[in-house]
Amino acid sequence: MAARTRGAALRLCATVFLLEMAFCKGYVEDLDESFKDNRKDDIWLVDVSIASEFGVRGYPTIKLLKGDLAYNYRGPRTKDDIIEFAHRVSGALIRPLPSQQMFEHVQKRHRVFFVYIGGESTLKEKYIDAASELIVYTYFFSASEEVVPEYVTLKEMPAVLVFKDETYFVYDEYEDGDLSSWINRERFQNYLTMDGFLLYELGDTGKLVAIAIIDEKNTSIEHTRLKSIIQEVARDYRDQFHRDFQFGLMDGNDYINSLLMDELTVPTVVVLNTSNQQYFLLDRQIKNTEDMVQFINSILDGTVQAQGGDSILQRLKRMVFDAKSTVVSIFKSSPIMGCFLFGLPLGVISIMCYGIYTADTDGGYIEERYEVYKSETESQEATEESRERRSQGADSL
Repeated sequence: MAARTRGAALRLCATVFLLEMAFCKGYVEDLDESFKDNRKDDIWLVDVSIASEFGVRGYPTIKLLKGDLAYNYRGPRTKDDIIEFAHRVSGALIRPLPSQQMFEHVQKRHRVFFVYIGGESTLKEKYIDAASELIVYTYFFSASEEVVPEYVTLKEMPAVLVFKDETYFVYDEYEDGDLSSWINRERFQNYLTMDGFLLYELGDTGKLVAIAIIDEKNTSIEHTRLKSIIQEVARDYRDQFHRDFQFGLMDGNDYINSLLMDELTVPTVVVLNTSNQQYFLLDRQIKNTEDMVQFINSILDGTVQAQGGDSILQRLKRMVFDAKSTVVSIFKSSPIMGCFLFGLPLGVISIMCYGIYTADTDGGYIEERYEVYKSETESQEATEESRERRSQGADSL
C-alpha cells in the first residue's frame, strides 16, 4: 500500500507508529488546526485530540480517517492488531479476487473472510452497505463463480459466503435474516480462546457462548477431557449449532465468577447469553460429547432454565458482589494497604460518632443539672416565703 499512515502520538501505543508497518512507511506527527482542512487528502490513523468533531466520548480513542469517513478501532490494544486494522480499513472496501491463486492466498492469510459471488444485484448493494459498516472487524472480497474452490456448491447466484474453520457457510436470507446482522454473527471462528474483551464483542452477535472453564496448567484427565469435548462439538456439530452457539475455552474462573457472582468449580461448562447476562449451568458432570450435545439441545428447547440476567435486582446484587470482591482482593494482595484504606476511614467515622454521642450526653447532663438547680431554687424560695409568713403571724400576736 503506497499511502502513508500518519497519526498523533498514541499515549497507550506510541511504539506502534514508530515501527515500519507491513504495508507502508509510517511516521508520527503532532496535529495542529490545519489538520482539519488537510486530513481528507490522505489516510490518517489518529489518537483523537479532536473530540468535538468526531463525537469522542472516551479516551484513549483510536480512529482511522479516510476521506469523509471515520472508523473506530475497537480491538485489542496491541501493535499487531492495530496494524491489521489500519491495513484492512485503509484499503479497498471490497477487494477483488481475480484468480484461484489469489483466492488460495487469501484463505491462507485470513481465518475469517466474506466473499460476494456474482454480478450487479440488490444483494451486492446490501453487501457493500454491510462492508462499509463492518470493515473494522473483517475482510470483504468479491469473485466470479470460476474463481471459488471446486468444493463450494452454490444453489443460486448471486451469493454471499463466509469462509472459516476450514469450511464455508452460505448466507440464506430466509434463515439468516438481515445480511449485516448475519455477517456480524459469523465474523468469529466457531471455537475461540475467550477473555473478557472477546465476550463483550460476542454480546453483539446474539449467540449463546458455550465455554469450557479449565486450568491450562492442570493436565489431569478431567481438564483435558472437557477441553476436547468442547472442541469436538464445535467441529462436528457446527452445521447444527453455528447459527445459535459460539464455542470456546477460558483459562481460570476469575472472570466468570465475577460475571456470574458465584464461585464455579473448575473444570466446568457454562453457557452465557452475553447480551443480557443470563447463564446456564449443568447440574451434572459432562462425561462425553453426547452429554454436551444433550445439554445444548435442552437449552434450545427451554428445558434448562436461565439464571442471572440484567434486572434491577441483579444489578444491585452485582454492585454488592463487585464491592465485596474488590475489598477481598485488596486484602489478599496487600493486607497492610487494605487496613490503611478501610481502617483509616472507619477510625475517623468512629471518632466522629463518639464525639456526637459525648456531645449529646454532655448536653443532657447540663440540662439535667439545670432542672435540679431550678427545683432547688424554687424549694428554697418556698421555704423562705413560709418563714416570712410565720414571722408576720407572730408579730401580729
